[in-house]
Amino acid sequence: MLLPKRTKFRKMHRGRLKGVATRANTVVFGEFGIQALEPVWLTSRQIEATRRSITRYVRRTGKIWIRVFPDRSVTERAAESRMGAGKGAVSYWVAVVKPGTVLFEINGLSEEMSHQVLKSASYKLPIKTKIISRESGN
Repeated sequence: MLLPKRTKFRKMHRGRLKGVATRANTVVFGEFGIQALEPVWLTSRQIEATRRSITRYVRRTGKIWIRVFPDRSVTERAAESRMGAGKGAVSYWVAVVKPGTVLFEINGLSEEMSHQVLKSASYKLPIKTKIISRESGN
């Protein structure tokens, strides 16, 4: 699973999921991509599950680009622990995704195969997504 090698601070504030993506909102590397339509914290497990789903079809004929990276830590308190005693330990890592962000890109497959692969991969994600191509832009 994906996680940063090192960070300046281990524990982070939650922040807010507002606004739309102004960067990483077009297909740049491949020919087709999955674009998020809702804001979400994508966990490293969800990213890995989607990557495996795409890799199963693409194999050696195509190439995959993962455009998001889980660089934000999420902490959890131990079960049945009392209030106080500080912030919990880091439990997992998430990528902050805004609407419009391109999550994955693929290249080297036919158009109908690409749509089939990305559609099956989108079922692994907890949000509504859209399949976009380089020509169509958005």
